[in-house]
Parts: sequence; C-alpha cells; structure tokens
Amino acid sequence: MRDTLYANVPFKLNEMAHHYGPNVHLVGNPFLLSQLATLCAKGTLQPQINRLVEQLYADLVKTVINAEFPRKMVTIPTRMIDSTPLGIYQGEVVDPQLRVVTVNIARAGTLPSQVTYDLLNFTVDPSLVRQDHIIMSRMIDAAQAVVGSEIGGAKIGGDVDDAFVLFPDPMGATGGSLSTAIQLYKTKVPGRARRIITLNLIVTPEYLRRMTTEHPDVIIYALRLDRGLSPPEVFGTAPGLLWEKERGLDDRQYIVPGGGGFGEIMNNAYV
Repeated sequence: MRDTLYANVPFKLNEMAHHYGPNVHLVGNPFLLSQLATLCAKGTLQPQINRLVEQLYADLVKTVINAEFPRKMVTIPTRMIDSTPLGIYQGEVVDPQLRVVTVNIARAGTLPSQVTYDLLNFTVDPSLVRQDHIIMSRMIDAAQAVVGSEIGGAKIGGDVDDAFVLFPDPMGATGGSLSTAIQLYKTKVPGRARRIITLNLIVTPEYLRRMTTEHPDVIIYALRLDRGLSPPEVFGTAPGLLWEKERGLDDRQYIVPGGGGFGEIMNNAYV
C-alpha cells in the first residue's frame, strides 16, 4: 500500500511581519542572527569571517529552496528492497529537473554564489545548474557618495529561459548594483526567467524601496533589516510602517549598524 504521509510535505517560513510587500521575506532566526552578529562584530577576523558567511548562506539557500522551488512525487527503492518489496519510499522531493542560475556579483558575492552553486549541484540535476559572473563598480561623486553602478565585465553562460535566477549578495545597501545586474538579465540575456530571487544577509529600508519600485517582481530573502539611522519614533514600530522615515544608510552609503564593507573584509583588500 502507498503511504500518503509525505505526499504533501509542509513547509512554513519563519519570518518577521512587516509592511514592505509580499515579495520581501525577513527570515532571520535566533541561530542565524547570532551568527550574523558575530560576523559583523568589530573583533571578528579571517578565517572566521568567510566560514560564517559560508554557514549563513548554506542556511539561507536551503530556506529559499524549501519555500520557492517546485516539488515532485517520487517512488524510490531503498536498500531494504532486497529484503522486502515494501522497501520503497514514496513522497515529495525538490524537483531535480529545474534550471537554476546563480549570479556572482564580484567581489562580496563571490563566496556566497559559490556556496549557492555547490549546494544547488547536490539538490537538482547538476547539468541544469550554472554560475554566472559580473564585475561591477560603485560610481561616487566628489563627496564620496554613491551615485550609481556600472558593469565592468561579465561572463554569462547562456539564456535564463524558465530558470530560477538567484543573486546571493550579502549587503543590500542602496540596491544600485543589484538593480543594475537584474536589469541586465531582464534586457540583455535571452529568455524569460521563471523567478528572480535575491539572497541578502542584511538589507536597509532604502534597498527595499528601490528594489520593490524598480523590480516589483523580484523576490527578496534577507536575514536582517538594519534601520539604525532612523528617527526615534521609528524604533519600536513594525518594519515598513513608517517606511518614509526609516533610514539605514550613512552619508557614505554604508549600513548602520551593519558590518562594514563585506567585499573588503571577505577579501582582506581595502580598495
């Protein structure tokens, strides 16, 4: 007989309530937020920095897979099939026939994208998984304020038709670089993506406003929201309730409380 126990495997996101819209998911939990706090602490150095980034992204990618990826029913003989014809597992698994592209936005996104790529290769058919690479630079004005982003180069391995396109980028600050990269995939890369998803460790209200305005179809997953430069009346309110007053970026467009420049600390290169 077929046991239907795992015919519909339940999964529910553990996420913070907010007013940023249905495509924003703040999914930090006590363990991950503790790890992220350690990662952002002033005294945390290499090699601990990159090990923490790896661990955080492994969990964040699994959350996205559970919440977003389609499933299929399978019937798989187990090792017990040699002893009994009942040694068969029947139930849902992540659909292995799924196209997935992870995009490395160098340099802070390099390690997160590699972690994502490696995990995906164990989850779906590896022949359907691809990693692309984009080199981007912030453009700044005379006052050192960020005024935009430009693409310096890219290695894009094909179309994205019906693919899940993932952007693992640790710090969602202004959203300029990520918005530019997503626009590249929408306008210059052949095919229509099935879903575009960003995976961030920390985001700001400014980032969320930009992304939800310029790319309302994009789904955002983040562990933590930082709005440390908001006026006093914001603190204690639900995220997004006073969105027009919320602020997480200083005059140099760094996140507060944040964790500094992740591209710098992850590569020990302060340029």
